[in-house]
Amino acid sequence: MLQRIGKPPLRGKAYVLRPGAYAILPLKQRFLMTAQLSPRVDVQLPGGGIDPGESPQQALFREVREEIGWSISRLRRLGAFRRFVYMPEYDLWAEKLCHVYVAHPVRQIADPTEPDHATVVLSAQEALASLGNDGDRLFLKRYISRAP
Repeated sequence: MLQRIGKPPLRGKAYVLRPGAYAILPLKQRFLMTAQLSPRVDVQLPGGGIDPGESPQQALFREVREEIGWSISRLRRLGAFRRFVYMPEYDLWAEKLCHVYVAHPVRQIADPTEPDHATVVLSAQEALASLGNDGDRLFLKRYISRAP
């Protein structure tokens, strides 16, 4: 059974399964993150929804490029978790199935194209304190504790 992070599903709500892929991106003792700027600032691991016909890896390459403008390589899957949330941008109650990877940031190739997203580079402590969801925080904490 996949670990649930966060609040349990609300009774009577119909949740739509929404698979996504997200990346921990270590960069010289810091981490590349994305900040979704509205409706409020929400710091997240870069990534997002997997489109029909995409693999999690293909979605991750695309989402990282859209959200922070970087190319990545050497993906390694760390695990997955699920969480039940309301997504106001889609007016959708979602069961998010979050696949988490660590990847090597190669270089910035463009500005972010995803509306209301900005790239942030944070220390491990800043990232852990700023991440907006407990699943992202849990995987980053595990990664940091195992890093050489």
